[in-house]
Amino acid sequence: MSLIRLVCAIALSCLVTAAHADARGDAATNVLNMRYKLALELIRHTPTYTPPVASRALAYLGVASYEAIASGSDHMASLAGQLNDLTPTPPRDSALDDAVVLEATLAALTHDLFANTGPSGQHAMEAMDARLGTTAAAGLPADVTARSVTYGATLAAHIDSWARADGGAVIDNMGFPRSYTLNTAPGHWSPANKIVQQQAPLLPDWGKNRRFAMPASATCALPPPPAYSEDKGSDFYKLADEVYQTSRNLTDDQRATARFWADDAMLTYTPAGHWTAILNEIATTQAMPLDQHVNALARLGSAMADAFIGCWAAKYHYDTIRPIAYIKKVIDPNWEPLLTTPPFPEYPSGHSDQSAAAASVLTQLFGANFAFDDETPTPDGSPMRHFASFNAAADEAAMSRLYGGIHFRPAIEQGQTQGRCIAAYTNALVTLK
Repeated sequence: MSLIRLVCAIALSCLVTAAHADARGDAATNVLNMRYKLALELIRHTPTYTPPVASRALAYLGVASYEAIASGSDHMASLAGQLNDLTPTPPRDSALDDAVVLEATLAALTHDLFANTGPSGQHAMEAMDARLGTTAAAGLPADVTARSVTYGATLAAHIDSWARADGGAVIDNMGFPRSYTLNTAPGHWSPANKIVQQQAPLLPDWGKNRRFAMPASATCALPPPPAYSEDKGSDFYKLADEVYQTSRNLTDDQRATARFWADDAMLTYTPAGHWTAILNEIATTQAMPLDQHVNALARLGSAMADAFIGCWAAKYHYDTIRPIAYIKKVIDPNWEPLLTTPPFPEYPSGHSDQSAAAASVLTQLFGANFAFDDETPTPDGSPMRHFASFNAAADEAAMSRLYGGIHFRPAIEQGQTQGRCIAAYTNALVTLK
């Protein structure tokens, strides 16, 4: 199904459900759900939305959603002054409507964040604006609607101005530098395919972006990966051989696990979108109150964005060779991994890093033994997977990268360590009073 047809279907659903939402006093929840469904589809259909870029957009949407509701609440503390460089948001008239404020905020911010999406994405945003703007304001006095829309646009401009100064607002050449000098010494990253654009690695400066909750002075630094060696008795060789032997003896479940968590750009919601979909499904199933839902989205988005920034800083610091390059050179020149190797250095694992961060945030919100079903769609229609906890899901996501043949074990384990360290800063935020 095309993006425009899919989003029009979402918008029609919005029209059908809006009257019921208003009757239940849940118009703002309806806005939040519809806007996030659109954002996840735009991530899947916008070429520059690689995993780090997607995590950034979801973080800003989460913060904007939170601030839109917090601005009219006396029991929600603003994130201004807690997140790096976020200044106090504009004061809000108490007579405004949450649903219209939220819709106006997210509509404007979505257009800003996805300004480079294609014609189908542009039409999808316009279709959603027209339908959801009308349903969000159903039954409201015209003056309340107008003032709520104005405030939402003002808040979106405030968040957008903050976002544009973070270092990640402009993605040139799909994120691949037009000029880059590879380190040709043994053990360093090298391209895994012959695509001209990918002879340089993706987003080498992403680790320099401004963080969200993690202070600029904090590091969550990792130890170096095992020393590179081609000797069969070395630790590095043994790690590579583990990947090689595992790939040749995968069980059906291991294959399914690798594919379920692949989260490839342009085919899926990406890793951050996957965890966002998990949260939103839980919020719907649990009938989560709006203040708690936007709080969770802001925390989850911020932690995952920070995890990608920290992970990318480490990746380009260590610039480690990928299994495909090592194994083809040292073990088996004809070997191919189950999954396509991403075009950037190996250590640490981004999936492991951001999944551990996501699980840490969600565990604090829902508890250590919160079981759930993950029905996030995959390109091959993988069946739903059940998890006994968020940490169990994060562990599986992390190990999926070894099954897929694209990470060594230390990148997985140290990525999880870094993700949990980074999430601790998000978990320390003060939100609901």
